[in-house]
Amino acid sequence: MQKSLPSFSFTVSPDQAGARLDMYLTLQLAQFSRSSLGKLIHGGQVLVDGRPNKAGYRVRCGERIRVSIPPQASSELIPEKIEFAILHEDEDILVLVKPPGLVVHPAAGHRSGTLAHGLLYHCDALPGVEEQRPGIVHRLDKDTSGIMLVAKSDAALRQLTDDFRNRSISKTYHALLLRCPPATTGRIAAPIGRHPVKRKKMAVRHTGGRYAATRYRVLERFDSGMCFVELDLETGRTHQIRVHMASLGCPVAGDFLYGGRVPDSIGIPVSRQLLHASALSFAHPVTREPMAFSAPLWPDMELLLDRLRRNMVAEKP
Repeated sequence: MQKSLPSFSFTVSPDQAGARLDMYLTLQLAQFSRSSLGKLIHGGQVLVDGRPNKAGYRVRCGERIRVSIPPQASSELIPEKIEFAILHEDEDILVLVKPPGLVVHPAAGHRSGTLAHGLLYHCDALPGVEEQRPGIVHRLDKDTSGIMLVAKSDAALRQLTDDFRNRSISKTYHALLLRCPPATTGRIAAPIGRHPVKRKKMAVRHTGGRYAATRYRVLERFDSGMCFVELDLETGRTHQIRVHMASLGCPVAGDFLYGGRVPDSIGIPVSRQLLHASALSFAHPVTREPMAFSAPLWPDMELLLDRLRRNMVAEKP
């Protein structure tokens, strides 16, 4: 059973007078997100001189503000033991390697066995559990393997959310493509939105899409027409790499949704898109210390790469 957090009391100083109540509390309680404090204000857990008030109320010098933190609301998420490798962990963050086939958070058809369930099993408490996204500040598709960053505190969640929004977190991926782009390096800047007909797909949408940019570099080309590439994301749209590479006629190998089915002639069955989040660099959300992590390719990608290198003539670009 989770224990309730302590209550907090503050007296408004002269230099703080005139601030909105929600902004005042955000400065006083940096460990909580502004949205969570807003919920406390709306729910009557914040009293100004013994009376509830609105988030936009302008605080006055000498007023006594008391914040009562209720026990965390129960979540539908039931902790489950889920296997994932941990690269780093401290009080504020967790850096892990997600295996392919693991859904990040609950969705239709996936109400159990997700990474979110495993995070709750590994950690006693995480921010964002009410939204069924405990600690999750970004995601990988179900069949994409690789590095993920998780927030363990409200302060870390808020800062990392801002860092991702401001594009100050660097993400590098590696992939095998079914066909190879003609250029060794390139940059794709094409807006992405929901496919107009097939709702499970995303597509390049010049009307109604959101700005998206991906840089790629061909590392190896093979006689089969496949290639091994490194990709850097300037933005983080849903299915971004998969959509952008497919738009060039070079889908990620094994990506059935976007036309990447690998022919049987390759000799190795491929059951998922061969896309791996291999490196992540960022500033620690609390200390702001520079941090960088990498994870080797998943074994199925290594196996196919080895086959391509041994059985086909690999030509360096």
